[in-house]
Amino acid sequence: MNRMRDKTAVITGAGSGIGRAAAELMSAEGARVVVADHDARAAEETAAAITAAGGVAMAVTVDVMNEDSIADMIGATVREFGGPHVLCNHVGGTDPRADLDLLRMDMAEFDRAVGLNVRSTLLGCRHAIPHMIRAGGGSIVNTASVAALVGDVTQISYGAVKAAVVNLTKSIATQYGPDRIRCNAIAPGAVMTPALERNLPSSVVDSLRDGNALPYLGAPEDIAHAMVFLGSDESRYLTGQLLVVDGGMTMRSPIAAGRRAMLPPASDGPGHQLPDQGTLLVE
Repeated sequence: MNRMRDKTAVITGAGSGIGRAAAELMSAEGARVVVADHDARAAEETAAAITAAGGVAMAVTVDVMNEDSIADMIGATVREFGGPHVLCNHVGGTDPRADLDLLRMDMAEFDRAVGLNVRSTLLGCRHAIPHMIRAGGGSIVNTASVAALVGDVTQISYGAVKAAVVNLTKSIATQYGPDRIRCNAIAPGAVMTPALERNLPSSVVDSLRDGNALPYLGAPEDIAHAMVFLGSDESRYLTGQLLVVDGGMTMRSPIAAGRRAMLPPASDGPGHQLPDQGTLLVE
């Protein structure tokens, strides 16, 4: 398991959930990991777990809303490990209580969402890329969301800022491709993270599951495996792309569930004729 051997990976939001899963999986694949999180205790716990498993990790406290803090995170990486080869800008989100529809949204929350999702991603790249250039290249993985791809009745800020992350990813890939720096984004769907379980009622979780093509929601490791792929040399010819990891949530027709009810039972086998339901016009 050496897909990331001799690489140093910096992962923000690595104290829990998807970020922690990515840190542990990258370590298992041979990477030295910088576990960055605003929660110092959570970062230390993740780093300790990696070390206990035989890996190499360093915990760093970071406030991604503060450029000096991001610069310090990259500086600590350079001092300890010589610089980053992989950067995962994973921190993001909004407050669903304030990020509502257009007329009822809190504009202060919109401004915060821009800083937390877009500005933090831009600054992480801005401070890491010079070191990647000196190292002869690198891979950046930005966390977007399926919210960037579809309209919704709420969280208008979140969809807008994640769409901005997607475009930022493409611009960075274009600008620094000649320096052998790849930049891709991941769009997770609904994932059973501690935050999701803590903040959403079971009825909403059930509706998210029903919206998938697959009959289950993802686990943090499902997204983390995609991050490992994009961070490793297995994806060396992949840049400027958005990898959607959503259990089929955004790819199917919204009326697919209703059409499924028209199908005969699977046990009826091939050649079963549907009952006469009148004339169907398909144009």
